[in-house]
Amino acid sequence: MSDSVFRLTPQDLRSQQFGRTIRGYDPREVDEALRRAADELDTLRRDQVKLEERVRSMQTQLQSFQERERAMNEALVAAQQLRTESRSAAERDAEALLAHARGEAGLILQRAEGEERLIRERTAQAQMHFAAYVAGLRAMLERQLAELAGLEAQVER
Repeated sequence: MSDSVFRLTPQDLRSQQFGRTIRGYDPREVDEALRRAADELDTLRRDQVKLEERVRSMQTQLQSFQERERAMNEALVAAQQLRTESRSAAERDAEALLAHARGEAGLILQRAEGEERLIRERTAQAQMHFAAYVAGLRAMLERQLAELAGLEAQVER
């Protein structure tokens, strides 16, 4: 058998039979079988070392991914807290702004009511002055009409 085809397994070792010679097993066959077994064990050891290194690398990578996941979860929680705090702050700001606006609206309404009262008073005064003016004008016109009637009566006589 060639080295590239021969792969030693535990079953191969159990079933391996050596040719008999006068002194026992054929030393060349035993040496060849032992050499192959040793080579295969060396290969298995190297493969085992490589696999163990790969497992360590994957464990390191897994730990890195777990740390990233933990960091992402912490960032998510922080973002959610920030969103909640921002929303609360915005609601407080909105309430404060609304209270301020209501206060301003109250002041504007008070000023408008004061101005309305002043305008009503001035309007009432203007109406009284107008009524007095009309009454004075009427009285003057009635006197002049009386004078005209008197003049007409004199002309007719």
